[in-house]
Amino acid sequence: MTPWTAFNYQGEYVFDAARVKKYWLQLHAGDLEPLPNDEAVLAAWAQFHGGAFQKATELGLQAGSAGSTVANKATCIYANYLEPKEKNRQILFLQVAERAAAQAAAEPGNPNAYYWQAYALGRYSQGISVAKALAQGVGGKIKSALEKTIALQPQHADAHVALGAFHAEVIDKVGALIANMTYGAKKEASLNLFERALSLAPQSAIARIEYANALVILEGDKRMTEATRYYQQAAAMPALDATARLDAEMAQTELAS
Repeated sequence: MTPWTAFNYQGEYVFDAARVKKYWLQLHAGDLEPLPNDEAVLAAWAQFHGGAFQKATELGLQAGSAGSTVANKATCIYANYLEPKEKNRQILFLQVAERAAAQAAAEPGNPNAYYWQAYALGRYSQGISVAKALAQGVGGKIKSALEKTIALQPQHADAHVALGAFHAEVIDKVGALIANMTYGAKKEASLNLFERALSLAPQSAIARIEYANALVILEGDKRMTEATRYYQQAAAMPALDATARLDAEMAQTELAS
């Protein structure tokens, strides 16, 4: 595997199996991934939370089906935040979408199998343009996978965030009328999903960032002050692990733009 771009703060977030277990509920408040019993999978999660995303992916894949979720999450977070080349990002997201679809087929009761399939396809769609992805039929797969995630785990905050973003982005690209008629995407649904996400995971920086993005898309200048406040809150969130640090930096970038 070609070396991935390193996380800038290697060594600042040090995790071993014991520390992962201690903070598991906080670390996974958004995705509600069950604490694994497999020590090899715990080792992969320790690498993930420390920011060693390539190592986490490798260890997850080596652990077999039990390591699928950590491998998929590590790949997605790396591709979204750290991979500099768009072509490589798209390849990584498609790899995750394929792995997660296979995981969902093998484990139909696993909500995060559907979630990471949807997340990967969603980020892939943003890379090739949401309009093009919708024309290819990707939108329906994303929406279906996220709705399945929530049906299996109604308290999955991250899935509420992603589905809220889906509604907003579809409306942005095709207009409210076509979005509703063709994809069932509605402004009210988007805003309600974000409110639900924040009630489920009140310390989530990414929920605030994506909510702010949606407010700007759906409401424009009249909600800009509120959107800015959400970015500010996200930027100020204490970072327990590497992903949280990347989320905070994203919010800081939005504020500076």
